[in-house]
Amino acid sequence: MILNYSYRLYPDAQQIELLNEWLETCRVSYNYALRELKDWIASRKCPIDRCSLESEYIMAADYPFPGYHQQQNNLPKAKKQFPRLKAVPSQVLQTNIRRLHDAWDFFRDRGYGFPRWKKYGQLKSILFPQFKSNPLSDWQLQLPKLGKVQINLHRPIPEGFVIKQVRVVKKAMSWFAVVAIHSDIQFPSPVPHGHSIGVDVGLLSYVATSDGYTEPRPKFFKTAYGRLKVLQKRLSRKMKRGKNYEKTRIKVAKQHNHIAFKRTDYQFKLAHKLCDMADTIYIEDCDFRLMAKGMLGKHTIDAAFGQQRTILEYVAKKRDVFVGRVDHRGTSQTCPNCRTEVRKDLNVRRHECKECGYVVDRDIASGQEICNRGIETYRGTPEKQEIGSQVVLSGNLILDKWRNSPLGVRGARSIREDGSPLSIA
Repeated sequence: MILNYSYRLYPDAQQIELLNEWLETCRVSYNYALRELKDWIASRKCPIDRCSLESEYIMAADYPFPGYHQQQNNLPKAKKQFPRLKAVPSQVLQTNIRRLHDAWDFFRDRGYGFPRWKKYGQLKSILFPQFKSNPLSDWQLQLPKLGKVQINLHRPIPEGFVIKQVRVVKKAMSWFAVVAIHSDIQFPSPVPHGHSIGVDVGLLSYVATSDGYTEPRPKFFKTAYGRLKVLQKRLSRKMKRGKNYEKTRIKVAKQHNHIAFKRTDYQFKLAHKLCDMADTIYIEDCDFRLMAKGMLGKHTIDAAFGQQRTILEYVAKKRDVFVGRVDHRGTSQTCPNCRTEVRKDLNVRRHECKECGYVVDRDIASGQEICNRGIETYRGTPEKQEIGSQVVLSGNLILDKWRNSPLGVRGARSIREDGSPLSIA
C-alpha cells in the first residue's frame, strides 16, 4: 500500500538558492533531451522526393531512437561536457529524463499531447526516488547534496510504513515535500454494507443526499475575486521581466494558492462529513469536463466536482466506507418513488410526480434516485439482496402496486429475476 503525505518545508536562503538552481538545470536538461527526440523524429519524417521547408537535423539511418535508457546512459558523458549537471543529484536527473519519456509514452498511447518545452520557471518539482535510511529525524528532512531541511511534520509517519521517495514542490506560498510511504499491509476493499445514501452535486446545492441533507455551494473564487482583480490589474501595469513585475506576479500566484487550499480543505472536511452519515455512498459517474464547457463553466470549475469525487473516494477507502458510481443519465428526470419519468427544466427546482403525488426538492429527489440505482447496481452482498426504494428508507410514500404489478406504471423500471434492472416501455 502506498500513501502520499504532504508537508511544508522551511529551507534557508542558501538551500532555496540551491533548489532554484537545480530546478533550472533540470529544465534545461529536459529541453535538451526533448530536442534530441524531436531531431530524431524530424530526420525520419522528411519525404524522399522533396526537402523540408525548414532546415532539419539529419541523423544517420542506423542511429537508434533516443529512448529513456540511452539518454540516461548519456548523462555521465554530458556531465563531463556540462559541469553544471554535476551539482544536481544523479538520481534527480534520471527521474527528470523519466518524466519526459512518461509524457512521450502517454502521447503514443492516446495519439495527442506531444511533450512541450519547459519555459523559464515552469518546472516546479524535482523527485528524490530512493533513500538508504529514514531521512526524517527531529523535524528535519535529510536530502542528498542539500542537507537537513526544516519540515512541519504535522502528522507522523504511521508504524509499519517506510519512506520510498520524496518530491520537492515549489509553490508561490512556500516549498512543500510530498512524501510517498509504502507498507506491505494490504487493506481489504470496502463492500456495500450498512446505511446507504445517494449524493447529487450541483451549483445551487453543492451536495444533496437522499436523506434530505443539503450543503450550500461555497463560492471560493467569487469571494476572493475582488482581491485577485486588484492584484492582476497592478500586474498588467508593470514592465514584464522587471523586479516589480516579479513581486506582483508572486502575489497573484499566492492568491491563487490561497483559493486552491481553501477549496481542498473544505472538500476534505465535507468528505469526512459524508462518511459520518453512511456506510455506503453512491455518486454519479459523469464527466464533469463537459459541464465546464457550458455558460456556467466558470462556476463549475470553481466547484471542482471531479476533485470532490476523487477526495471522497480516497477518504472513504481509509474509513471503510464503500463508494460506488452509477449511471447519471436521467437521475433528475425520474421519480424516486414510482420510478416514472418526470420531465422538468433547470428552472424547476421542485420534483412533483403526477403519478404518485410525491413532492420533494429536485436535488434530494435526484440523490434518492442515485441511491436506488446504486442498490440495484451493487446488489449481491448478503446485506443488499432486498431492493427497496430510497423513499421508503426516508419514511415517504411508495406505491405497492408498482412492485406487485408485472408491468407497473408506464415508463417504470422493473427488476429481472437475476436482479438486473429492466426498463419497461
